[in-house]
Amino acid sequence: MDILHQFVQDLQHTGWWEFIAVIAGILSVWFSRSENILVYPTGLVNTIIYIYLSLKTSLLGEASVNFYYTVLNIYGWVMWTRKDRQDQYVLQVTRSSRRELAGQLAFFSCFYILVFASLTWLKRGFAPQAIPWADAFASATAYTGMWLMTRKKVESWHWWIATNCASIPLYFVKHYVFTSVYYVVLLIIAISGLLEWGKRAGAVEHAAES
Repeated sequence: MDILHQFVQDLQHTGWWEFIAVIAGILSVWFSRSENILVYPTGLVNTIIYIYLSLKTSLLGEASVNFYYTVLNIYGWVMWTRKDRQDQYVLQVTRSSRRELAGQLAFFSCFYILVFASLTWLKRGFAPQAIPWADAFASATAYTGMWLMTRKKVESWHWWIATNCASIPLYFVKHYVFTSVYYVVLLIIAISGLLEWGKRAGAVEHAAES
């Protein structure tokens, strides 16, 4: 009952910036599922607002993630629109090789250690509300997922699913309840996106073998 009471109370205090960020974020993930280039402009609206919201409640790891998202939204926008001499898009949805998977795990591990150490230090004197282990996990999985999305890798969705699972309780305890619900929606879309991109990668592999 206490959780339900907090949910209702926090939902009533949800601000317009959070509403706008949530809607833009849902649209962005939906567009990414279908490889629609609108994933990036809607993503920029979402990430810029969440930088502000995260800094307000000492979610410094999440703030850094959203700054990173902002940069990679611009980078991904460029990468997804690149075409070859035959006027065909250069990037296609593909699966990662074993070597690439190992690199992704190393990428995640490095960022987790870096964010965790930074937040642990900041918690002592500057951000007492920080939750280092949870914030670092949500941040590091998001860093990895965003990078892989700009490369159209199927495995990006695995990392997004992990990010969403971590962010649901993380934002709830920070009283951003609408954002917590938003991550539930993103989790559902991420599972759908994984299935969709798996099919698209299979089609690309089949075409390459023909």
